Amino acid sequence: MKKKIIIGTRGSQLALWQANYTKDALEKLGVEVELKIIKTKGDKIQHLGFDKMEGKGFFTKEIEDQLLSGDVNIAVHSMKDLPTTSPEGLVVTAVSYRANPADSLIIDKSSFTKGKTMNLPEGAIVGTSSARRKAQLLGFRPDLIVRDIRGNVDTRLRKLKEEDYDAIVLAAAGFSRLEMDMSDFDVITFNPKEFIPAPAQGVLAFQTRTDDLGTRRILKEIHRSDVASCTNVERKTLNLIEGGCHTPIGIYCERDTNGYYHVWAAMADTWDSAVRRVQVSSSTTLNLAEQIVEGLHKLKLK
Repeated sequence: MKKKIIIGTRGSQLALWQANYTKDALEKLGVEVELKIIKTKGDKIQHLGFDKMEGKGFFTKEIEDQLLSGDVNIAVHSMKDLPTTSPEGLVVTAVSYRANPADSLIIDKSSFTKGKTMNLPEGAIVGTSSARRKAQLLGFRPDLIVRDIRGNVDTRLRKLKEEDYDAIVLAAAGFSRLEMDMSDFDVITFNPKEFIPAPAQGVLAFQTRTDDLGTRRILKEIHRSDVASCTNVERKTLNLIEGGCHTPIGIYCERDTNGYYHVWAAMADTWDSAVRRVQVSSSTTLNLAEQIVEGLHKLKLK
């Protein structure tokens, strides 16, 4: 067993929670662990929405570079931010439990409008930099004005209070993991089967070098194969569509008590175009992603 494992992580409050969660889990196995904070492109460029930034892996590439160079042994990522294919020499060795996969609408109390869809007034301004969230918001409420918003969870909540937003959209897993006080806002958590989350939302991915067999063996001790069976379907679908942060697509898979897999997908060509939706169920994951892609393609042809 290694003397010490170094975990590469971003420096945001949520990223540090994720890294420390991993550190605690490994220390319970008797492993000495150290954290190394790494700044990524997504951290440095705060003035652009994701759909206006070039390339993929905005929050992962710099950490992966240090993983490849041997400066860190494990990269802890929000799996939804991780491109579906790892660079040569790297592999996702394990995944965590899944927190609430849903998105939540965080509404300024002065804007809460009971009886309206999403409890928002006509022409409400909603902050999000996600093309997927923009498309689905407009699918339910075409009158909404969607405006880019960047920053960590704290920053976005502060902007909701201080700037011209009626509401913002956040991943429920983020503010719940941080145990944030949300009493200043009205919070509506969407049904993930209706407002479809990003593939693998709520799950942490533990990435290593392919040839680092010692670290990979250790990580297998905390791997959740039941979660991986669903996130594999979600990420394979995304990979087949060749989607990334620019693609307005949500995919959510869950397995019921009888062992059947159920998948919900919502996709648009652009953030401001019509959303296509499919739902597929199967007793096996074999060709399940292909069925989802085929269903979305048929809807596009119609």
